[in-house]
Amino acid sequence: MPTPPLTLPPTLPLIAHRDLDAVIAWRGGVPVGARQFLQEVGQVAEQLPPGRHVLNLCGDRYRFTVALMASIVSGRVSLLPSAHTPEMVGQMRRIAPDLFCISDQDKGGVDLPVFRYPEPMAWSMDAVSIPQIDCDQVVVQVFTSGSTGMPLPHAKRWGNLVRNVRAEAALLGIGARHAVVGTVPAQHMYGLESTVLMPLQSGAALHTGHPFYPADICAALDALPRPRVLVTTPYHLRALLAGQVAPPAADLLLSATAPLSGDLAAAAEAAFSCPLHEIYGCTETGQLATRRTTAGAAWQTFAGVRLRREGDAVWAEGGHIEVATRLNDEIELVDANPTRFLLHGRHADLVNIAGKRTSLAYLNQQLNAIPGVLDGIFLQPDDGGDGAPESVRRLSALVVAPELTPAALMQALRERIDPIFLPRPLLFVDALPRNATGKLPSQAARAFLASLLAQTTHRIPA
Repeated sequence: MPTPPLTLPPTLPLIAHRDLDAVIAWRGGVPVGARQFLQEVGQVAEQLPPGRHVLNLCGDRYRFTVALMASIVSGRVSLLPSAHTPEMVGQMRRIAPDLFCISDQDKGGVDLPVFRYPEPMAWSMDAVSIPQIDCDQVVVQVFTSGSTGMPLPHAKRWGNLVRNVRAEAALLGIGARHAVVGTVPAQHMYGLESTVLMPLQSGAALHTGHPFYPADICAALDALPRPRVLVTTPYHLRALLAGQVAPPAADLLLSATAPLSGDLAAAAEAAFSCPLHEIYGCTETGQLATRRTTAGAAWQTFAGVRLRREGDAVWAEGGHIEVATRLNDEIELVDANPTRFLLHGRHADLVNIAGKRTSLAYLNQQLNAIPGVLDGIFLQPDDGGDGAPESVRRLSALVVAPELTPAALMQALRERIDPIFLPRPLLFVDALPRNATGKLPSQAARAFLASLLAQTTHRIPA
């Protein structure tokens, strides 16, 4: 039986900071108070041009947050597509013809009317009130890939977003004393929830930057007062641990966007001297569960969120999830408990060769656990692309391992996976074309593989 939604109050505040002198952000080591933040939100809201739909391209996380909140208080909707390519921007404009762009750069770089983020902005110690936002107000639209090629919008209402990040903060023990730095962009759903909305709705402070390289991440984290939280990805963690800079101590690590191995989680906890929690979710539902990877494989859902199985499908509902949503993952409920589950990978990641089954997530974990491998990924062949039956079609793999020989890497793989899943070809590359969140989109990976195969490359003989 479906879980009934919890009742929300009519409105919820824009921020949870009760003291307007409390720190809400850190910019270049300088604290920004809630009073200043709210005044800047009001000033930007007054200057926004006509148009209800906004593409927020501010690279500075603080400016992104001010622009997002200004859009919310003025009744606008922020669109968060998965990319900002000319094609994607064109699709956004077809979905929302009144779309305009907010940017903190001189040129927005997109074919849209551009509103330049104003600076500097004046502020004072004058009294200011915290806006109350209608819980039913649609404030963000996120997108998944549609079967027709057009992105499918998913509306996010203020009340459900607030409930989501408050549940995350409560489960992880994040509160008013914490400072949060993120390696993921604010425009990504995980970045939006954990580096923007969660600090605002827990009384914590966000870090304005978007550090990417290990030295920059360490410097950003080291500049924050404790307790401090690093919101990151397995890709960034792997780079951090392989770098020459010893990471500063943290108080909590969060990881999402890709599976995280137990070995990498344990190494990260040791390096940063703090616990690491993974976040699980999807575009349709937002974040919905967490686990401490080194403590066990089971996930715990956020408050109010429950899972139910119908045949082969698992649905998420309750809590912040507005409509029961089918999950695109292989999920096993623990002892029929609707709030605890095991995650076995995405349906699309399942591999079946000659009657033997595994998942790309497992294969990638084994590949990246080999000493000397800096990055790597397995790829399935296109369905029927070579005319061969599935039982004989082979996997491919791309790997960054400058200190390993092809023979040594293949031998290490033989010791970890069934021989039938060994990749043919196995291609060595300098780097994988990952995006700013550390993800490697399937389309980008396949295009990269195709370009490599069209060139003279070194292949491991079968």
